[in-house]
Amino acid sequence: MVQKHLESLQSYYGNGLETGPLQRLTNLLLVEGLTDIQQKEHDILQIETTKGLRNVSKSIPLEKLFLPLSKVSIPPRISVTIGVAGIGKSTLVKLFVYSWAKGEINRDIMLVLPLTFRELNTYEKLSAERLIRLAFPHITEPSCISAGAARTLLILDGLDEFKTPLDFSNTVVCTDPKKEIQVDNLITNIIRGNLLQEASVWVTSRPTAASQIPGGLVDRMTEIRGFGAAEMKEFLDQMFLDNRDLSSQVLHHIKANRSLHIMCTVPGFCWISGSSIGYYLKNSTDQSQEMTVVPKTLSEIYSYYFKMTLSSDWPEKQRETLRIEQAVNNSKKIMGSLGRLAFYGLLKRKYVFYEQDMKTYGIDLSLLQSSLCSRLLLKEEMQSSTAYYFSHLTIQEFLAAIYYYTTAKRAIFDLFTENGMSWPKLGFLNHFKSAVQRSLQAEDGQLDIFVRFLSGLLSPQVNKLLSGWLLAKDEHNSFRSQAISFLQGCLNTDYVISSRTVNTVHCLYEIQHMEIAKSVEEAMKNESLAGMLTPVNCSVLAYLLQVSNVCMEETNLSNCLTYNVCKSLLPQLLFCHNLRLDNNQFKDNVMELLGSVLSVKDCQIQKLSLAENQISNKGAKALARSLMVNRSLMVLDLQHNVIKEDGAAFLAEALLTNHKLTTLHLQKNSIGAQGARKIAEALKRNCSLKELMLSSNSVGDNGSVALAEALKVNHSLQSLDLQSNSISSAGVAALTVALCSNKGLINLNLRENSISKEGGPAIARALRTNSTLRRLDLAANLLYDEGGKAIALAMKENRALTSLHLQWNFIQANAATALAQALKSNSSLASLDLQENAIGDEGMAALSAALKVNTTLADLHLQVASVGAAGAQALAEALMVNKSLQILDLRGNFIGVAGAKAMANALKVNRSLRRLNLQENSLGMDGAICIATALKGNHGLTYVNLQGNRIGQSGAKMISDAIRTNSPDCVVEV
Repeated sequence: MVQKHLESLQSYYGNGLETGPLQRLTNLLLVEGLTDIQQKEHDILQIETTKGLRNVSKSIPLEKLFLPLSKVSIPPRISVTIGVAGIGKSTLVKLFVYSWAKGEINRDIMLVLPLTFRELNTYEKLSAERLIRLAFPHITEPSCISAGAARTLLILDGLDEFKTPLDFSNTVVCTDPKKEIQVDNLITNIIRGNLLQEASVWVTSRPTAASQIPGGLVDRMTEIRGFGAAEMKEFLDQMFLDNRDLSSQVLHHIKANRSLHIMCTVPGFCWISGSSIGYYLKNSTDQSQEMTVVPKTLSEIYSYYFKMTLSSDWPEKQRETLRIEQAVNNSKKIMGSLGRLAFYGLLKRKYVFYEQDMKTYGIDLSLLQSSLCSRLLLKEEMQSSTAYYFSHLTIQEFLAAIYYYTTAKRAIFDLFTENGMSWPKLGFLNHFKSAVQRSLQAEDGQLDIFVRFLSGLLSPQVNKLLSGWLLAKDEHNSFRSQAISFLQGCLNTDYVISSRTVNTVHCLYEIQHMEIAKSVEEAMKNESLAGMLTPVNCSVLAYLLQVSNVCMEETNLSNCLTYNVCKSLLPQLLFCHNLRLDNNQFKDNVMELLGSVLSVKDCQIQKLSLAENQISNKGAKALARSLMVNRSLMVLDLQHNVIKEDGAAFLAEALLTNHKLTTLHLQKNSIGAQGARKIAEALKRNCSLKELMLSSNSVGDNGSVALAEALKVNHSLQSLDLQSNSISSAGVAALTVALCSNKGLINLNLRENSISKEGGPAIARALRTNSTLRRLDLAANLLYDEGGKAIALAMKENRALTSLHLQWNFIQANAATALAQALKSNSSLASLDLQENAIGDEGMAALSAALKVNTTLADLHLQVASVGAAGAQALAEALMVNKSLQILDLRGNFIGVAGAKAMANALKVNRSLRRLNLQENSLGMDGAICIATALKGNHGLTYVNLQGNRIGQSGAKMISDAIRTNSPDCVVEV
């Protein structure tokens, strides 16, 4: 019996399976239940809103789908796999059954019994045993399965196509496998475990329909992911096997339209879009207009698709195109009948039809054999009957819109009442308004795409495409402007923006009226949204947050939001990966709102900047509470707010449980030593935070000591910013002791503290021992020569530091000479900043001697370092042999004409220098001209600054002319 079963499954399910594009289906996303959007919204809105991405890190291979996740867990009894329309749920089932039947996967399962809800629709009553016979006709004794003699997997494919909603709250309990009961009742009893309790059950469904099954009954939920970039390309290449150039052009057009590109992650939609754009490109005679009329809106794509279908011209098979008149005559009647079936099916949430439905809607079954119908309506022969269904949900919705559009022009009753018994409703516009209002009232977005298509049929481009086929030429002109006014009126929502409101803007896009959207998008680009966010503009902004390229890298809503506007945009902000809300005068009440967003499991915000607002401890508490459950946020910027010790304590508590946050910016708050201590305690246990910015927070020595203790055990923090925190040599002593054992810190900023010359030796000890620190900033710390010299001596031994900032430390020639000695042997330092230290010509000469042998230093900053002509001449000699220095900044010195001439001679030879700053160096016109002329022989420099050298207008012109001739690629500021 089993052998016969295997053979029949291999024969049936192996038909038409290809291996290439199915690789995506061998790895499913492991999800923790349905999100709010999946439970409530139309499939297309789900993809648009989430940008085709789920915030899911775990996946599960197909072969492990019904195995325990760990050694201590048990296999799932009820598994549910969700996916939007056209993502490949039935193909996944086919792939699994075929692979199992061939013995390639899940050999622990003795029997796989595949059934579709399409088939179950044809039965009113069934028993559990009769259900098994349906799936396994070779069986003689179904009771062995219901008794659990062998591990059995019952597959129920396509719950969204089931004619009766599952009602688990009113299930009539049945435990008798022989008793015939209503099919919906049978399914609920099987899922509850009252029947076939030993069998595993696998249900596939579109997300919204899957919400009928209570989460508590589902042991494992998975989701089918859409195409990645490589998979989309491979799919299109297979569509256009005979024309790879066409495939590349189609992909280029898809990528150029962000919302279309997101939608095309769904194979079913990618097929329709690819076919339409390919058809357009093949038939486009006027190449100059290609970029303007290539299908962009949903309505345009489906219009091309239908035009292609009506003319029987398909990408994979070159057929002789029928004459348009013949196509029209053959198709008008059937399109009208199919449209009526599609429309009333949509209202009843009916997506599968049977022969009785066809008769009811006057569809001639003999006409269904035409190529037109075979591309729009698919047919499946089953044991007891034949099922018909549209090739994609959106095909049904487009046909429904065409039916409604053409019928509304002459209808005298409300078309939403099928029997025609309703209040009279005359005129197309009244019917249009009725459809839009019904879609706005539908909480689940069931009519959203239908009204988009209905609006799109009023666009000039779609009318041009379908006139003479399905529409009358230019008839849209008499309705279009009033329809636009009505749609815009629906946007005046008093800052209450729902998915339906956003869909109304989509309708305006389909009708090709985007003036408001263009002005709001332009304001977003220019960061000038402040003061223009009226309710209508807010609705448009919500739409743009989903589709605009301006938001692709970063969504910048700084300096333009109020509490009400922010509240209205929350559903859209949820899916902005990089969100900037700086300088909005936000108080703690807004943090309560944002905290609620961050707590939702749909949340995809990865970077959130709230700098320069008015967030206090209470606001920090709201954010901290959300961080305890959030799984997406990696960067949180709270700089320049009014967070104090208690706020820091709340954030520290969140760091104990949050394992996702990698960067926390708290600079310019007032957390004080106690706040720093709380964060330090959290750091002893947190292993995910990589960057902590605490500058300007009055951390002091006490806070530094606490942080130092944390650094002894925390080896995951890579960057610590303690700038401007009144840290003296005592605080630094503790930090440097920690650095001797720390193995993680890469970047330490101690700029603008009070380390003093006493702290120099402590830093030196750390540099001799530590082997991981790469960047150290000690600018403005009163180190003097003594402190600088101690650090310089340590640099002879250090082999890790690549960047050292010693700006404005009262360092003079002695310390500069010591640093020069270190540079002769040091092979790691790439950047040295000594600006605003009076090292003079003597210090410059020592550094120049080192540059003759050093091969690693790339950046040298010597602004305002008291360097004169003699120092410049020594430096010029070094530049003639040095091959590593790329950036040299000598701004604010006084090298004069003599120094300029020496530097000019060096530039004729040097090939490594890329940027040179000689601003404010008393060069005069002669010195500047020397430098400019030297560029003729130098091909490395890309930037030279000669400003502030009293060159005069005539000198500037001579220099500009010389540069244009000698080195046109070099930018010279004069």
